[in-house]
Parts: sequence; structure tokens; C-alpha cells
Amino acid sequence: MSRIRGKDTKPEMLVRKFLHGRGFRYKLYDTSLPGKPDLVLPKYKAVINVHGCFWHGHEGCRYSKLPETRKEWWRQKIEKTKANDRKNMETLEAAGWKVLTVWECDLKADAEERLERLRKSILGGH
Repeated sequence: MSRIRGKDTKPEMLVRKFLHGRGFRYKLYDTSLPGKPDLVLPKYKAVINVHGCFWHGHEGCRYSKLPETRKEWWRQKIEKTKANDRKNMETLEAAGWKVLTVWECDLKADAEERLERLRKSILGGH
């Protein structure tokens, strides 16, 4: 577990490189916002969370399968993470932020198409 990274993951870096290359500027892990979103785009009043399918319990995803050992412990851990994600998203949306989520599996399947949808979502409200 000590080797599991919470910051600068491969999916995050892919999203950051894509956005930066298209002229978007952002802040990383803004501690003043609920949940410390991965990317904050103040100009667009948007936050982006890049979620790992396993750690955030992506429903119906093949990458979110629970380990065979200590299943109940893992289930509780992931459910708590999902509850925190929902609470943070609701708080941010209530404060007027656009909350966007990118799932790890979407980037594995078709990164270009998913990142282009993300770009359009950011610009949609601006």
C-alpha cells in the first residue's frame, strides 16, 4: 500500500498534459476546496477529479473488483470513499462549481475521445 500514489498518477498526468497543451491553466489539489480536487480551473469555475476505478468504487467497471481477502474491510473503505466523493461534489456544486469526473477506465478505453468530451464540458458553461 505504501507504493500507491495519491497524486501525479498516470491518468492524472494524461489529463493534465492534454488540458495544458490546449491552453487550459489550472491549480493542483486546492486545499481550500472540499475534497482537494485534482485539478481546479478557476477561470471556468470547474473542478476535475480523476478517479481510480478501484479506489472510488466505479460501478460496473471491471477494474473495481474487490480483493478476495478482507472483502468486508475493503467494501467499507470504498463505500466511505464514495460517500466522501458525493458529499464533496454536492458541496462544490452548491457553491457554484462545475464538478467533472474522469474515470481511469475511460482513459484506458478511448483517451482522446474522453478528453475531448472533457474539454467541451469545461467550455460548455463559459
